[in-house]
Amino acid sequence: MNEPEDNRHASAPWVEEMHLIRDLHDTQAFARLFEHFAPRIKGYLIKSGADATMAEECAQDVMTTLWRKAAQFDPARASVATWIFTIARNRRIDLVRRSRRPEPEELAWGPEPEPEQSEILETQQEAAQLAEAIATLPAAQRSLIEKAYFADQTQAEIAAATGLPLGTIKSRIRLGLERLRHAMKVSE
Repeated sequence: MNEPEDNRHASAPWVEEMHLIRDLHDTQAFARLFEHFAPRIKGYLIKSGADATMAEECAQDVMTTLWRKAAQFDPARASVATWIFTIARNRRIDLVRRSRRPEPEELAWGPEPEPEQSEILETQQEAAQLAEAIATLPAAQRSLIEKAYFADQTQAEIAAATGLPLGTIKSRIRLGLERLRHAMKVSE
């Protein structure tokens, strides 16, 4: 995309500044670009909904990116201003996405506390009751539940392995689970 003749002349000094940064790491050229673009980036970000602090941080980040990635600028693809404001827009999108992410829960460090002896005994009793309840299921239901929950197979994998229709597998597993729930409630 070619810019009009007068725009090319207007952006030519900025292209020269970018080349100085890219080729010589010229801090004076960077200072000139920073002085011109940083306030404009900040204003653009504030107009697009960022608060002043976020806009300032983002503008700093954009200008740091300009310094680090000056070699990626291609004057044939975009003007300096377009390149810089594209970086600013992308940074703002990243910041908004990050701010919308929920904070992870505080993770406890170190080993989990040992369970109480009564909890261990209760878990062992429930496991024994479940084993007894599974043993009382009809063979067709028991087999499918064991494949689904102990062999960690999907219902589709079970259907492929057994040749049974998927609907039959779903029905048998559902009926088997209902029987197990009932058996576990009765034994409480």
